[in-house]
Amino acid sequence: MFKSVHDKPGKASDMTVFVNGAETAAWNGETVASVLLRAPGAERRSTVSGEPRLPYCQMGVCFECLVIVDGVASTQGCLVPVAPGMRIESQHGPREISK
Repeated sequence: MFKSVHDKPGKASDMTVFVNGAETAAWNGETVASVLLRAPGAERRSTVSGEPRLPYCQMGVCFECLVIVDGVASTQGCLVPVAPGMRIESQHGPREISK
């Protein structure tokens, strides 16, 4: 599922998504995680050390791509294809579990 926009240099984007409120170009077939790799300041912070974390494995194993997608927290960005107008937010800290 992971596709690089560099496979088609010069191709205009297919859609716009919003990463932390900023308009970001995206292409059909691209995942949320691949957009995060290009978006400045889109990293999340480790809940243990506070170090910045970015998508790593791109196949749903490492959980380094957890983000809030359209209001849903703890979404694995590497498993979600982008959609026009999608709102992606960096996740800070663990997901809150309602009681």
